Amino acid sequence: MINVVLYAPEIPQNTGNIMRTCAATDTKLHLIKPLGFSLDEKTIKRSGANYIDNCDYTVYENYEDFLAKNPGEYYFLTRYGKKTHSSFDYSDKSKNIYLIFGRESTGIPKEILKNNLDTCLRIPMNEKVRALNLSNCVAIMVYEALRQQDYNQLLREEPFKGANYLEE
Repeated sequence: MINVVLYAPEIPQNTGNIMRTCAATDTKLHLIKPLGFSLDEKTIKRSGANYIDNCDYTVYENYEDFLAKNPGEYYFLTRYGKKTHSSFDYSDKSKNIYLIFGRESTGIPKEILKNNLDTCLRIPMNEKVRALNLSNCVAIMVYEALRQQDYNQLLREEPFKGANYLEE
């Protein structure tokens, strides 16, 4: 199973967008406090549109609480990672894979990263930008893992207007 973990997210619009991505991909979302917003804020609902009710998520008091309840393989997205996001193997569907992202302003704490150097990863980019938007990074990572798993049971055809909509 693919899991997205947000360590102390600060911006409700990012979390709303991430909730929508998780709902669309059957990805479980884990939120580690402190949160920089309330989950009942209008901005969360607006960013996630009407899909938040379809997002499977759990909130944790702290990182230790999250670790105690979630065994699996952890991958830490950080601009300091020395390996690319696509250099890891996420293809084993029997494993619990956790893609861990830090707060928008400061990322994942250095103490956590130092203990997990082998699984710190980076999305390549040029020197003009410090980092991509958090919700964009989550989407890139989730879809890389899904690509390696042949997209699991996700639909490959448009379900509302039909597979032949463009031909009609």
